[in-house]
Amino acid sequence: MTDPATTPATRWKVAIAAVAIHLCIGSLYAWSVFIKPLQTAHGWSRPELAAAFSLAFLTGGLFSAFRGAWMECRGPRRCAVMSAICFGAGIAGAGIAAHIGSLWLLYATYGVLGGLGLGTGYVPPINALLKWFPDRRGLAGGMAVAGFGAAALVTGPAATELISVVDVPLTFAILGAAYFVVILLASRVMRFPPPDYRPAGWVPQSETAGGLPEKTHTLREALQSPRFWLLWAVFFLNISAGMSLISFGAPMAQEIIGMTAVQASVMVGFMGVFNAAGRIGWSALSDYIGRPVTFAVMVGIQIVLFALVPSVSSVALFQAAFFVIMTCFGGGFATCPAFVTDLFGSRNTGAIYGVILTAWSAAGVAGPTMAAMLRDLTGSYSGGMYVIAGALAFALVCVAALGASVRGRVAAS
Repeated sequence: MTDPATTPATRWKVAIAAVAIHLCIGSLYAWSVFIKPLQTAHGWSRPELAAAFSLAFLTGGLFSAFRGAWMECRGPRRCAVMSAICFGAGIAGAGIAAHIGSLWLLYATYGVLGGLGLGTGYVPPINALLKWFPDRRGLAGGMAVAGFGAAALVTGPAATELISVVDVPLTFAILGAAYFVVILLASRVMRFPPPDYRPAGWVPQSETAGGLPEKTHTLREALQSPRFWLLWAVFFLNISAGMSLISFGAPMAQEIIGMTAVQASVMVGFMGVFNAAGRIGWSALSDYIGRPVTFAVMVGIQIVLFALVPSVSSVALFQAAFFVIMTCFGGGFATCPAFVTDLFGSRNTGAIYGVILTAWSAAGVAGPTMAAMLRDLTGSYSGGMYVIAGALAFALVCVAALGASVRGRVAAS
C-alpha cells in the first residue's frame, strides 16, 4: 500500500504551498510603488526609503544565515507559521508607521519584523522542495522561488490601485492581513519527505555505473572551501545588480523614459513576471547544461545590457532590457540552491544555503543604496549602471574560477 505522504501528488502539493508562501513574502519587490506616495506624504528622501527596503532583506538574510540549522530542525511547517505571523504583522505595522509619519517605526515594522517573516519563509520551502525533487534539483529551486519573483506582478498594480482608492496606511493593513492568511493556510501542507524517499523511477547518480558519490559537507567544511566564497561573490554581485533596478524601477522609468506612475507600476509588475520566468527557465536549463555555464551566460548578458541601458531612448528597448535583466536576476536565485547541493551535498543544504543568503542581505543594502546615492550625487541613474556593469565583469571571473574548480573535482574523482 502506498504511503499517502510520499505519493507523486504530495510533492506537487508542497510545491504549490511553497509558491504561495513566496508569492506573499516576494511582495517586498513591489516596494518602489510606495516610494513616491510616501515621499509626497512625509517628505522622506530616496535613501531613507531605500533603507526600509534594504533593512528587510538584511534582516531576512541574517536570520537565514545564523538560524539556518535551527530552521532545518524545526521543519518547514513551523517556520511557515512563524513567517505568517511576522510578515503579516510587519506589513500591517508599516501602515501604522505611514499613518503617524514615523520613519523609525517603518524600519522596525517593514524592515525588521517583515524581514523576520522573509527569513523564516524563504529558505524552508526551498529546502523542502530540493528534498522532494532530488531528480530535478534545478527545477525544484526554480519552482520554490518562482512565486517570489512573480509577486511584484500581483502586488505592484494591486497596491497602486489600493493607494488611489483608500490610502497608503490602509493599503499596508489590507496586504498584511492577506499575507497572514495565505501563508498560514500554505503551512498546513509544508513538510519534508521521509529520509528514504525516492521519486518513482529515479536512481541516484552514486548508484549508476560510473556515477560519482555525493560528497556531504558540514557547514564548517563548506565555509572553509574557496568554492563557497566564489559562489557567495557571484550571488552577491548578481543580486546587487537586480536589486538596484527593483528598488527604483518605477522612478527610473518615470525619469528616464517619461512613463506615468501607473505605466511604471505596470512595468514593475511585468518585471516580476520575467523574474519568475527566469527562475523557472534558467534553473530548468541548468539541469542540462550545468550550473557554472548557466551562471556564466546570465552574468554575461547582464554586463552587456547594463552598459547599454543608459543610452537607450526607446521605451520598448528600455523595458526589454529591464525584463531580460530580471530573468537573469531570478535565474541566479533559482539556480543557486541546486548549485549549493551539487557542491556540498543535500544533507546540510538548508544551513549552508542560509549562510549563502548573507550575500542577499549585503546586496539588499549595497544595490539600492548605491543606486540612490549615485542618483542624488549625479542627478542621473546612468552612472550607477556603468558601475554595475564593471562589478558584473568581476563576477564573470569568479564564475570562471568556480567552473574550473568543479571540473577539477570531477577530473580528480
